[in-house]
Amino acid sequence: MKKILLFLFLPTLLFAQSKPRRVWFDTDIMIGLPERAPREVDDGVTLIMALRQADKIELAGISTVTYVDYGYDVTQKILGWYNKTGKTIPVYKGSDSGSNTGVETDASRAMAAALRREKMPILALGPVTNVATVVKNHPELAAQIEEVVVCAGRTSGFPFRPGLEKATVGDYNFERDTLAFRVLFDAGIKVVLSGFECSAYLLLGKTDIDFLEKSSFDGDQWLYAQLRPWQGRAQSLFGVEGFIPYDVTPLGYLTHPEYFKYYRDIPVQINIKPNDSTIGSSVSRREKPFLDVSYEYKNTKWRALYAYKTLPGFEEIVIESLKK
Repeated sequence: MKKILLFLFLPTLLFAQSKPRRVWFDTDIMIGLPERAPREVDDGVTLIMALRQADKIELAGISTVTYVDYGYDVTQKILGWYNKTGKTIPVYKGSDSGSNTGVETDASRAMAAALRREKMPILALGPVTNVATVVKNHPELAAQIEEVVVCAGRTSGFPFRPGLEKATVGDYNFERDTLAFRVLFDAGIKVVLSGFECSAYLLLGKTDIDFLEKSSFDGDQWLYAQLRPWQGRAQSLFGVEGFIPYDVTPLGYLTHPEYFKYYRDIPVQINIKPNDSTIGSSVSRREKPFLDVSYEYKNTKWRALYAYKTLPGFEEIVIESLKK
């Protein structure tokens, strides 16, 4: 009898296992921003990659943080080109400063409404201001957040030196709104950290994106026009003509978790230390906060799942997802 019941319910079980996971996508997307061009491209690459993996994740909504007006417009442009799901993905403007946790926006209200309807993870690719605003103003919704996957954090003492290690960059997403991270950790929400350390050996060079230049698709042509100047900037700053698509690893945790190595349940704390940044807006500061993880920390209740290494094969997944 048990075998018969299992046979009857097998199609339902298989369907449930293959159903895409619904995810909220929070981003400080700036790709193509005319101001101080070229601008960071990894959020745009990650959004396209997410749309191309609709069999694995379904975007329940998108919210923007910093440069929210431009972010809204360019997100709609990318959706127009690459959203082939047949479903409308709503986009909302969030915190324009990325440092005013607690101030309600269209994004925080929409995110809160979505969480009241269903539990889901949040993929947060910029400062986590929008997410922390929901948690701070609506603490009852913390239990509705399955996990927040962010591009931030480091093992204690790990420097952020891309390419040929000519310059040291900061942990921008964390440093922009440290209070927001405190709100998430204090609320006991599961936080997954996947930042520079995990992404450091991913590099998309010119030959990796040649197929975009050869494409007849308008979206691919536009994307290529944004990526090449960013690669050139990396050449002048870091000595390597290519860019690290940092934000694809937080997405990869949701779509291809087997391609990463993790420190599980690792203690987290914020440390104030000498500023190691040599480029960026924070270089004038003598000290700055660091979001550090270490099993040696004994006096903190904060814990995280920390992705520290990308395994061979994931870079190919990134490239192939852009080719689809």
